[in-house]
Amino acid sequence: MKVKNFKTQTLAFGLAALFSFGAQAQSDVFGGLFVEPSVTYETGAGNINYPGPFSNSSGTSDGFGLGAKLGAHLNEAFFLGLDFRYGMPQFKDSSVHYSARATSANWGPVIGMQMPNIGMRLWASYVVDGELNPERSGNFDVRFRNASGYRIGTGFKVASLSLNVEYNQLKYGKTILEQVGPFASDSEFSNVNLENNGWLASVSFPLAL
Repeated sequence: MKVKNFKTQTLAFGLAALFSFGAQAQSDVFGGLFVEPSVTYETGAGNINYPGPFSNSSGTSDGFGLGAKLGAHLNEAFFLGLDFRYGMPQFKDSSVHYSARATSANWGPVIGMQMPNIGMRLWASYVVDGELNPERSGNFDVRFRNASGYRIGTGFKVASLSLNVEYNQLKYGKTILEQVGPFASDSEFSNVNLENNGWLASVSFPLAL
């Protein structure tokens, strides 16, 4: 309950800050709202502390995805908003020989700065929630939920697009074993965590509204 309340409060604070910042930016001739869709490619490595009889494992997640930032900018130098990500990686896990397509989604507030005359950009995101849901592989199906962590990035804006590189560190606080062997399980474990660290390359399109 405390986690849910914290996430709700974080969302409310983010939206309030966004609208407040947007209102201030709209009063400046050089400020306003913006949206920034992106196409991403991620490559990451992770560790899972499975309970017995499984051992701790290592794995990877690589694939394309989509993203979007929505917020407000001031003097084209600072921006604040929300950062949404959706991915379609290939998930692999060494302990149970897991290899399957997956979907992932996460979101959180983002704050950043940019240099309009040079094109350099820097930002940081705090991931409030998300999940990674691989498809069934063999007789094993698992889902990771309650993502939290951070993402930092840098980019270079050229004309109407930005070329970006980001590093993210995520931890999934809950694991749901949807199937083990021939049996449906849906067992939830809060002590089985996936920690996933990785890099993302992206092309984004910052658009002032």
